[in-house]
Amino acid sequence: MVSARRLSALPLLATFGLVIAGCSTTVPMEPAADANDPACAEVMVRLPGTVDGQDRLWTDAQATAAWGESGASAVLLTCGVTPPGPTTLPCQSVNSVDWIIDDSDAPRYRVTTFGRTPAVEIYLDNEVVSSASVLERLSGPVSLIPVEGVGCLDRPSGEDDAQG
Repeated sequence: MVSARRLSALPLLATFGLVIAGCSTTVPMEPAADANDPACAEVMVRLPGTVDGQDRLWTDAQATAAWGESGASAVLLTCGVTPPGPTTLPCQSVNSVDWIIDDSDAPRYRVTTFGRTPAVEIYLDNEVVSSASVLERLSGPVSLIPVEGVGCLDRPSGEDDAQG
Protein backbone atom coordinates (compact mmCIF):
# COMPACT_ATOMS: atom_id res chain seq x y z
CA MET A 1 0.00 0.00 0.00
CA VAL A 2 1.29 3.46 -0.93
CA SER A 3 1.47 6.01 1.87
CA ALA A 4 -0.10 9.46 1.65
CA ARG A 5 3.35 11.00 2.02
CA ARG A 6 4.59 9.20 -1.13
CA LEU A 7 1.48 10.19 -3.08
CA SER A 8 1.93 13.86 -2.12
CA ALA A 9 5.50 13.76 -3.44
CA LEU A 10 4.41 12.67 -6.95
CA PRO A 11 3.25 16.13 -8.14
CA LEU A 12 6.50 17.65 -6.84
CA LEU A 13 8.57 15.05 -8.72
CA ALA A 14 6.54 15.58 -11.90
CA THR A 15 7.08 19.35 -11.67
CA PHE A 16 10.80 18.85 -11.06
CA GLY A 17 10.97 16.60 -14.14
CA LEU A 18 9.34 19.28 -16.29
CA VAL A 19 11.73 21.94 -15.00
CA ILE A 20 14.73 19.73 -15.76
CA ALA A 21 13.39 18.97 -19.25
CA GLY A 22 12.86 22.69 -19.88
CA CYS A 23 16.50 23.35 -19.02
CA SER A 24 17.79 20.75 -21.44
CA THR A 25 20.58 21.83 -23.75
CA THR A 26 19.55 19.24 -26.35
CA VAL A 27 18.37 20.82 -29.59
CA PRO A 28 15.56 18.88 -31.28
CA MET A 29 16.36 18.27 -34.95
CA GLU A 30 15.36 15.88 -37.73
CA PRO A 31 17.96 13.70 -39.47
CA ALA A 32 18.30 14.09 -43.23
CA ALA A 33 17.47 11.23 -45.58
CA ASP A 34 21.15 10.32 -46.03
CA ALA A 35 22.32 11.07 -42.48
CA ASN A 36 23.85 7.59 -42.27
CA ASP A 37 26.25 8.27 -45.17
CA PRO A 38 29.83 7.56 -43.98
CA ALA A 39 30.93 10.97 -45.33
CA CYS A 40 28.61 12.61 -42.78
CA ALA A 41 30.30 10.68 -39.98
CA GLU A 42 33.67 12.02 -41.17
CA VAL A 43 32.33 15.57 -41.05
CA MET A 44 30.60 15.23 -37.69
CA VAL A 45 33.68 14.04 -35.78
CA ARG A 46 35.64 17.05 -37.02
CA LEU A 47 33.16 19.81 -36.23
CA PRO A 48 34.48 22.50 -33.87
CA GLY A 49 33.36 23.05 -30.29
CA THR A 50 32.71 26.74 -30.99
CA VAL A 51 31.64 28.70 -34.04
CA ASP A 52 31.93 32.49 -34.00
CA GLY A 53 31.85 32.51 -30.19
CA GLN A 54 28.87 30.13 -29.94
CA ASP A 55 29.32 26.87 -28.04
CA ARG A 56 28.27 23.56 -29.53
CA LEU A 57 25.05 22.09 -28.18
CA TRP A 58 23.76 18.53 -28.10
CA THR A 59 21.27 17.51 -30.78
CA ASP A 60 18.93 14.54 -30.83
CA ALA A 61 19.35 13.45 -34.45
CA GLN A 62 22.08 11.70 -36.40
CA ALA A 63 24.44 13.87 -38.49
CA THR A 64 23.23 17.15 -36.98
CA ALA A 65 24.94 19.85 -34.96
CA ALA A 66 24.00 23.14 -33.32
CA TRP A 67 25.83 26.08 -31.80
CA GLY A 68 24.42 28.82 -29.60
CA GLU A 69 22.81 29.09 -26.20
CA SER A 70 20.28 26.74 -24.70
CA GLY A 71 16.95 27.53 -26.32
CA ALA A 72 18.49 29.89 -28.89
CA SER A 73 20.58 28.10 -31.48
CA ALA A 74 22.39 30.52 -33.76
CA VAL A 75 23.71 27.83 -36.13
CA LEU A 76 22.10 24.52 -37.14
CA LEU A 77 23.89 22.00 -39.38
CA THR A 78 22.42 18.94 -41.06
CA CYS A 79 24.49 16.51 -43.13
CA GLY A 80 22.89 14.14 -45.60
CA VAL A 81 20.40 16.45 -47.29
CA THR A 82 19.58 15.96 -50.96
CA PRO A 83 22.10 17.83 -53.12
CA PRO A 84 20.52 20.86 -54.77
CA GLY A 85 20.19 21.04 -58.52
CA PRO A 86 20.74 24.08 -60.71
CA THR A 87 19.59 27.28 -59.07
CA THR A 88 19.54 31.03 -59.58
CA LEU A 89 20.47 31.61 -55.93
CA PRO A 90 23.89 33.15 -55.29
CA CYS A 91 26.75 30.71 -54.84
CA GLN A 92 29.97 31.49 -52.99
CA SER A 93 33.13 29.47 -52.51
CA VAL A 94 34.68 29.49 -49.04
CA ASN A 95 37.85 27.50 -48.45
CA SER A 96 37.19 25.32 -51.52
CA VAL A 97 33.58 24.56 -50.56
CA ASP A 98 30.80 26.00 -52.73
CA TRP A 99 27.73 27.21 -50.83
CA ILE A 100 24.33 28.20 -52.23
CA ILE A 101 22.99 31.12 -50.20
CA ASP A 102 19.26 31.54 -49.60
CA ASP A 103 18.64 34.90 -47.92
CA SER A 104 14.85 34.92 -48.44
CA ASP A 105 14.33 34.89 -44.65
CA ALA A 106 17.13 37.37 -43.80
CA PRO A 107 18.64 37.87 -41.27
CA ARG A 108 18.27 34.09 -41.04
CA TYR A 109 20.11 32.38 -43.87
CA ARG A 110 20.07 28.86 -45.27
CA VAL A 111 23.29 27.82 -46.97
CA THR A 112 23.70 24.47 -48.73
CA THR A 113 26.78 22.87 -50.22
CA PHE A 114 26.80 22.67 -53.99
CA GLY A 115 28.53 19.93 -55.96
CA ARG A 116 28.97 17.52 -53.03
CA THR A 117 27.05 14.36 -52.16
CA PRO A 118 25.70 14.13 -49.56
CA ALA A 119 24.97 17.82 -49.17
CA VAL A 120 25.28 19.80 -45.96
CA GLU A 121 22.73 22.45 -45.02
CA ILE A 122 23.32 25.19 -42.46
CA TYR A 123 20.78 27.58 -40.99
CA LEU A 124 22.32 30.60 -39.29
CA ASP A 125 21.07 33.72 -37.58
CA ASN A 126 23.08 36.63 -38.95
CA GLU A 127 21.97 38.81 -36.01
CA VAL A 128 23.97 36.53 -33.69
CA VAL A 129 26.80 35.19 -35.85
CA SER A 130 28.74 36.30 -38.91
CA SER A 131 27.86 34.15 -41.91
CA ALA A 132 31.42 34.59 -43.18
CA SER A 133 32.88 33.31 -39.88
CA VAL A 134 30.49 30.37 -39.74
CA LEU A 135 31.23 29.26 -43.30
CA GLU A 136 34.95 29.73 -42.86
CA ARG A 137 34.94 27.60 -39.68
CA LEU A 138 32.68 24.84 -41.02
CA SER A 139 34.04 24.58 -44.57
CA GLY A 140 37.11 22.65 -43.38
CA PRO A 141 35.22 19.65 -42.03
CA VAL A 142 32.66 19.82 -44.87
CA SER A 143 35.45 19.76 -47.46
CA LEU A 144 35.98 16.08 -46.57
CA ILE A 145 32.87 15.25 -48.62
CA PRO A 146 34.14 14.64 -52.16
CA VAL A 147 33.32 17.11 -54.93
CA GLU A 148 31.04 15.69 -57.62
CA GLY A 149 30.38 17.55 -60.83
CA VAL A 150 30.74 21.29 -61.12
CA GLY A 151 30.82 23.94 -58.45
CA CYS A 152 29.64 27.54 -58.54
CA LEU A 153 29.23 28.55 -62.16
CA ASP A 154 28.89 32.29 -61.52
CA ARG A 155 32.48 32.58 -60.27
CA PRO A 156 34.82 34.24 -62.77
CA SER A 157 37.58 31.91 -63.95
CA GLY A 158 40.78 32.19 -61.97
CA GLU A 159 39.06 33.74 -58.93
CA ASP A 160 40.39 32.44 -55.62
CA ASP A 161 38.05 31.24 -52.92
CA ALA A 162 36.16 34.08 -51.29
CA GLN A 163 36.51 34.61 -47.58
CA GLY A 164 32.89 35.93 -47.49
